[in-house]
Amino acid sequence: MSMRSTLSKLRPLRFLMAAFVATIVFFTYAFPALAISAPKSDPREGEAPINDIYELSEDALKGGPPGLEATSKPANQGLNEVQADADAEKMVTTEDSKEAVTAQDQVEKVLERITGKD
Repeated sequence: MSMRSTLSKLRPLRFLMAAFVATIVFFTYAFPALAISAPKSDPREGEAPINDIYELSEDALKGGPPGLEATSKPANQGLNEVQADADAEKMVTTEDSKEAVTAQDQVEKVLERITGKD
């Protein structure tokens, strides 16, 4: 069997591969456009927390390096020093998910398998 006859037999396969790749590229570019039809949100909803964070950041830049007390007090009020508790209810945590497994649980499970306490 010559090389030329082998390549001619693969020509339909090459065409199908090219069509498949072109289809994948098309859908990759088309699906982000589908997000346009998503429900619209009010652009002013996130404005207040962002402005507060911006003001806190500006104040931090104007002053010198903060001390331990100045940073630990706001950090203990919420998620972190800058965010405080902004949008905490929107965050997904392991407590929210029934199927989620914490890193500690995963490590304990592996250690039980290793030690044979399973």
